[in-house]
Amino acid sequence: MLLRPLPMVRLPRRSIRVRLTAIYGGLFLLCGAAMLGITYLLVSSATAGYFSTAGPDGLTVGFTNGPHRAGPHDGAQPGLQRAGASGTSSLALTPRQARAMTYRMQALAAGQHSREMSQLLIYSGIALAVMAVVSVALGWVVAGRVLRPLRTITAAARQISATRLHQRLALSGPHDELKELGDTFDDLLGRLEDAFRAQRQFVANASHELRTPLAVQRTLAQVALADPDADAASLRAAHERVLASGEQQEKIIEALLTLTRGQTGIGTRQPFDLADLARQIMGARRSEARERGLDVRTALTPAPASGDPHLAERLVANLVDNALRHNSPGGCVEIVTGTTDAGAVLSVINTGPPVPETAVERILQPFQRLRAERTGHGEGLGLGLSIVQAIAQAHGGALAVRPQPGGGLAVQVSFPTPTPLTAAGRQAVGTFV
Repeated sequence: MLLRPLPMVRLPRRSIRVRLTAIYGGLFLLCGAAMLGITYLLVSSATAGYFSTAGPDGLTVGFTNGPHRAGPHDGAQPGLQRAGASGTSSLALTPRQARAMTYRMQALAAGQHSREMSQLLIYSGIALAVMAVVSVALGWVVAGRVLRPLRTITAAARQISATRLHQRLALSGPHDELKELGDTFDDLLGRLEDAFRAQRQFVANASHELRTPLAVQRTLAQVALADPDADAASLRAAHERVLASGEQQEKIIEALLTLTRGQTGIGTRQPFDLADLARQIMGARRSEARERGLDVRTALTPAPASGDPHLAERLVANLVDNALRHNSPGGCVEIVTGTTDAGAVLSVINTGPPVPETAVERILQPFQRLRAERTGHGEGLGLGLSIVQAIAQAHGGALAVRPQPGGGLAVQVSFPTPTPLTAAGRQAVGTFV
């Protein structure tokens, strides 16, 4: 005979509602048990040593053993008492009868007190059990009402996906912790929606920027191969143009990698001086500034900061290149470094075409250019200021871009005050303060 395996008993899921109900019921049981214990002690103390019985003549005979005590027998005096319609009086007994009666009544009082306390304990236990069941039921209902906003948040989170980030919880009710949780979740959804939108736009722009040089390369190669009269000179020219298009792709990819590094953050911080970086960058761009006919003015005072020196150098180079390339003939560029109470500051101010106030936020986005005039000589990838912003945020700094009244931009980058280095750290990286 084959034995069938017993079916597995699946226990109910231990939800937070069940745990809250158990907590509510447990607390009620503890409080009820404590209250019954106190009541039991008080009643036991108040009724100990008292015995009463009703005689056949309708009179009630009571016995009190001990001093006067407050309670239901308030006013009873020690000894044997008789109560009737005419009042209460003590029974006249001889000393021997009184002693015998006292022993007898003490035993009866103890038995009566024990029975009364047993009944009280039973009735109290029954009442506590009934109220425990009621408290569990009420705790289940109350826990459900308390957790209703959480169920709303959970259901909304399940429905919301990458294509429906526009939905919001919009919880109503008092401004309590659950309302704050719902509002925080709505803010998170808003930031995610913006991030997804920016990511899709970035991918589309990057694809467009990379597709153009690839299309140029393909066209140049096809034209050169399709020409039956092509000679070495024409093929060399076509090859040089293909190489130039490849360099354009390399610049775009390098800029994208720099942007990614800036958005990832900084692991190990090293000290650097913005004044030294600006001095090195301008030393390499002096000839370009002279070719463009620009007047370069510098006021470089020490501006110590900490972070990634290579990213900081790229930040300074992007700002200087933007100031040189997006300028007017005969214009000027001002580069200022220094320190404030908040930390190191780098300012780059340039003349150039007017920039609308409403276009500032747009040109900070990747691959966003102001207009054809803004690109000047056809240079730039549209990533300069977005890379600057990412590097500044990675260093915990701030970027401020302000259009100039006569044209051009005033860009200021502030870095937080660097953490003091130890003596070993100064010896390893050099003192620059």
